[in-house]
Amino acid sequence: MSIAFLNDSYMPIGEAKISPLDRGFLFGDGIYEVIPSYEGKLLGFTGHIDRMLDGLAGIGLVLDWTHDQWKSLCQELLTQNGNGNLGIYLQVSRGADNKRYHAFPEAVAPTIFGFTFAIPSSPIADRTAAKRYSVITTQDLRWQRCHIKSTALLGNVLHFQQGHEQGNDEALLYNANNELTEASSCNAFIVKDGVVITPPLDNQLLPGITRNMLIDILRKDGSIPVEERVVSMSEVHAADEIWITSSTKEVGAVTTIDGNPVGTGDIGDTWIKAQTLFSNHKYDY
Repeated sequence: MSIAFLNDSYMPIGEAKISPLDRGFLFGDGIYEVIPSYEGKLLGFTGHIDRMLDGLAGIGLVLDWTHDQWKSLCQELLTQNGNGNLGIYLQVSRGADNKRYHAFPEAVAPTIFGFTFAIPSSPIADRTAAKRYSVITTQDLRWQRCHIKSTALLGNVLHFQQGHEQGNDEALLYNANNELTEASSCNAFIVKDGVVITPPLDNQLLPGITRNMLIDILRKDGSIPVEERVVSMSEVHAADEIWITSSTKEVGAVTTIDGNPVGTGDIGDTWIKAQTLFSNHKYDY
């Protein structure tokens, strides 16, 4: 059984308990992060913690932990769980009051929770070995603050389940203007004529750490043009390549959309170049 952290204590995850009055349980009133690690080496740690702190500030949840405190927690969780290829889940909720009431309670200590889970080996730029993802498309029906990584994920879960029930790995989402936003649990990119294109950051999508790292890596290298702009769904369906990015997928190549092949139906050359660059530089962050 894996070892978890809950409010200053480490314990077998089956022994971790919170109050049913915890606001994370009652209202989804909390923020979370998932940080990948490979053989004890954290990937994108600073970006993940920066985003967590931004999320906490965005919902008015005060917690005075430093980056060093979060890093110590992560490293101890990795040590206690044997390192290997592990994702680290971190969650902070507003804590437990003695009643259910919508307004934020005063003088309530936040609940801090963390655990690890197994993740696949780090992807490599090998067309024969890479996973090929299939997706559906559907209108984005979630709330309008998707830039906050809230624990209230029911909207995302329902979209993911919609794709899952149809035998797909993800659901690409579009807004009322028929413009790509993101996927239910990933950011989304298209490639057309060698140009990598992704929607700009706003309240409709999460500022993904892998997304941001990939864009920065590609721009610093300079061999693959990158654009952050509005992407219509007609462009998505006409794309040469489609990618989904997340902390545990890194850069995933989509080869099927709504039952139809993406481009040639094979993993594209631009993905090979981008994944190679990402693999070479992902620990720079």
